[in-house]
Amino acid sequence: MKSTETIIWQDWDLSQIINGEEIMSPSPKTPHQKASRKLQRILEDYADDHNLGEVWDAPMDVIFEENYNRLQPDLIFISKEKEEIVQEWIRGVPDMVVEIVSKSTIKMDTVVKKEIYERYGVQEYWLLKPEKRLLEIYVLNNGRYEMYASFSENDVVSSPLFHELAFKLNIIF
Repeated sequence: MKSTETIIWQDWDLSQIINGEEIMSPSPKTPHQKASRKLQRILEDYADDHNLGEVWDAPMDVIFEENYNRLQPDLIFISKEKEEIVQEWIRGVPDMVVEIVSKSTIKMDTVVKKEIYERYGVQEYWLLKPEKRLLEIYVLNNGRYEMYASFSENDVVSSPLFHELAFKLNIIF
């Protein structure tokens, strides 16, 4: 008989399939989790207050192509217009994803995953860099990501997707 811990671990899968290759990741460290939790709260409150859709957090699979690209962004926004893609996992293209970058994930988040999100048409891509106290927001323009803005910790964050959203970046660190 399996222990309860084993069963829980099996349900909490930190693997992703990236360009056909399964990638296992350790759980995030506390600065990552703190920033994720605070940013999620801000985005959820905004989405709820404006009746826009739902914000999801990792681990939640976003399946672009079965057995080829199944990613787990740190945060995911799905608008009401796309709510049908939320099934047992997310099957389709989210409106926005957030990746929280750490030393061990720099290339994966800033190059590999960014290219995948761009290829599948995720409209807005946020790269949060807690160690640098920086947020970069990219928007899709003619099928390519362009930097919308880069925010340092004392800047007020704004987003094309969330028109009236405004918060000082330092509150999430």
